[in-house]
Amino acid sequence: MYFRILHDDTSGELSYLLADADAREAVLVDPRAQDLPVLQSLLAERDLRLRWVLRTHQHDDLAPQECAALARLGASLVQGQAGAGVHAAGQGDMLAFGNEVVSVLATPGHTPNCRSFAWRDRVFCGGLLGVDACPHQPYPAQPEALWDSVRRCLFTLPDETLLFVGHARHAQAVTTVLQQRRWHPWFATLSRDEFLTRMAALRAHAPTPEPDLAPH
Repeated sequence: MYFRILHDDTSGELSYLLADADAREAVLVDPRAQDLPVLQSLLAERDLRLRWVLRTHQHDDLAPQECAALARLGASLVQGQAGAGVHAAGQGDMLAFGNEVVSVLATPGHTPNCRSFAWRDRVFCGGLLGVDACPHQPYPAQPEALWDSVRRCLFTLPDETLLFVGHARHAQAVTTVLQQRRWHPWFATLSRDEFLTRMAALRAHAPTPEPDLAPH
């Protein structure tokens, strides 16, 4: 097994590289197009063949060139919503690489088609737990669905399951289900109605997201 975390200090965005070192096959979770040279170097360094590019969520309306840039990695692009050259993943889908398997969890809320990806003892859950931490979307697109995804999906996993987030500017990048179930500021102590009331207030005062104008 080979596992690497890539963190952007400015945005707080996180990407993950998983690999079966024996079979030399790999998966990228939430890679950024602007990181392509680094990602390609990591793959070449260990002679890894990239099988899947997995996106927990996407903001392609703000960065319409992102998918085309990621396609240059030469692997199947998988997310919650199908598109040109993009495969849609549904609940329970299994994605093999080498002797390893990633399973898909349908976890809408941060965006309507969010997916989480489970591998071994860890789950890559993107923006689900960040609520207001995403630099591209300062509030959940579907608060009701987000509540259900966190409380009925993530929080029902075993206590020791490791949760890897998509953004970590002011929070831990890696926690456990037990930690989040007990102490998450939005999901641990609030009722569903209280959560939705706070989400409405958050949306009312949120700034408008800026388009991503960085070169990719």
